[in-house]
Amino acid sequence: MDSDARLENYADLLGEGEIRELQVLASPLRGLRLQHINSTATGGGVAEILTRLVPLLQDVGVDAVWTVLDGTPEFFQVTKAFHNALHGQSAPLTPPMLQCYREVLARNRDKVEGAADVVVLHDPQPVGLAEYRHSHSGRWVWRCHIDLTQADPMVWGFLRGYVERCDAAVLHLPEYARDLVIEQYVISPAIDPFTEKNRDLDHSEIGGVCARFGIDRSRPIVLQVSRFDWLKDPLGVVQAYRLIRKSADCQLVLAGGGAADDPEGQEVLAKVRESAGKDPDIFILDLPPDSHFEINALQRAATVVVQKSIREGFGLVVTEAMWKGKPVVGGNVGGIRRQILHGETGYLANTLEGAAWYIRELLVNRTLAERMGTLAREHVRTNYLFPHYLRSWLLVLLGLRQAGDGIFSLPEAARAAPRSGAPSSRML
Repeated sequence: MDSDARLENYADLLGEGEIRELQVLASPLRGLRLQHINSTATGGGVAEILTRLVPLLQDVGVDAVWTVLDGTPEFFQVTKAFHNALHGQSAPLTPPMLQCYREVLARNRDKVEGAADVVVLHDPQPVGLAEYRHSHSGRWVWRCHIDLTQADPMVWGFLRGYVERCDAAVLHLPEYARDLVIEQYVISPAIDPFTEKNRDLDHSEIGGVCARFGIDRSRPIVLQVSRFDWLKDPLGVVQAYRLIRKSADCQLVLAGGGAADDPEGQEVLAKVRESAGKDPDIFILDLPPDSHFEINALQRAATVVVQKSIREGFGLVVTEAMWKGKPVVGGNVGGIRRQILHGETGYLANTLEGAAWYIRELLVNRTLAERMGTLAREHVRTNYLFPHYLRSWLLVLLGLRQAGDGIFSLPEAARAAPRSGAPSSRML
């Protein structure tokens, strides 16, 4: 976790009034024990979010902690299949898979703190711990970072049994809400501009990283940053690049790596390298999970940033690039279409050919690219910086604390649905 995460750091960006308001909002929660549980300490957006969220919660008086599951390679194979199935891919659900899942979580049951007032389970990996909810007196939340709109019915049906043992679910977007008997909240994630991945860099720092990887800063750079995952469609980005090169000069950089809970990464990386062949203008960078400085420099060096995902829960890499004043061409899916204002801060593409056309348009029209980049940064400042995310979590925690007390005194948009009747979601 980042011990330098302090709410006061944001005063110049957001104003002292907003910082004070957050401190007042958090005051009834001082001393509340909050435990976040996920599957990996590094790699992927969940770990990055928790690295900043937990210390910020601590900074406003919440007694927040972060716990990581002890998994096995077989367990992560199973949960990766669950992840893909929730994103819409068909997946088997065999007795050995279910046995592996349950056995690993049974061995992790003692990781849940008995003294925790609120336990938050992130994504499919730890949600099976809800099996042991009956012996715990705290409130439980499932935090889903996945687009559930086309979830495989069999896998979702299995996981839903655990989800509904929680008190609430927290989702990225309203359209991800499901027909659940528990309350559902909507919280868009956010970035911290003061981390190594997002802080300002000078020209020498950016140039040094590009030189290290052999990238020519005097020529246009098209960049996609993501894990090597089929759902990020890196092969489609290579194909789009080949279309662009027929009429515009550019280099392509695919930068990313893997995560401890994603066993498919090396297979995808090998296919991407095979597709790139020996093209000297394609740079495939398999980076360690802590390569935040390098990612920052590459995003700042890029002419156009791409996120051609087929499915996407939210896509914080889009947020990061926009914060750095870059126009982004993204797949018209999930949280990407919530972030990119089509034709204003970037473009949303439905096809490979469309993505190539938009990228080329930005490569040849630098004035347009700069204008979109400026608007993109402001869009992130007003919507997707970490204090906004902290505020939403504080509202959820207040709601969980007051649920069932008969009085629920949050703003109208944040009121929880009654426990009886049709379920609903609340945007925060």
